[in-house]
Amino acid sequence: MAKKEQNKNYKVIAENRRARYDYAIESDLECGIQLMGSEVKSLRTGQSNIAESYAAVEDGELWLTNAYIAPYDAGRTFGHEERRKRKLLVSRKELARLWNATQREGMTIVPLVMYFNDRGLVKLKIAIAKGKKLHDKRATEAKRDWGRQKQRLLREGI
Repeated sequence: MAKKEQNKNYKVIAENRRARYDYAIESDLECGIQLMGSEVKSLRTGQSNIAESYAAVEDGELWLTNAYIAPYDAGRTFGHEERRKRKLLVSRKELARLWNATQREGMTIVPLVMYFNDRGLVKLKIAIAKGKKLHDKRATEAKRDWGRQKQRLLREGI
């Protein structure tokens, strides 16, 4: 059987690994992001960070705050601000669901990963999450460690 061709356009730009440690993820959602040309060129070189960023619903729109996209060196004349607010593109139904989760249920909208999809467009995977307490983090870590130890024992055949 022929191997499935991997898409050449798909590329992970930035990942927020800390999010799964600090938050209990309820559900996730893929959304578009409104960018300037110099930002897209900078993202193609892989210079960004979404670790300290968050998303919020303000005035009926979804905004990504504090995401870092490095300035594009060749585009100094028409450059961009590194940490400006960027509009996220979601449907009205999804926006209402996100607003409901943050305002009524006390959840947080956390970016998980920024990537180029199969068509070459920049997408952002966001999640509705609830902050973990210290004991929850310890329990998650203990569960993960036990899973690793169990796999190791099965592999060794003991």
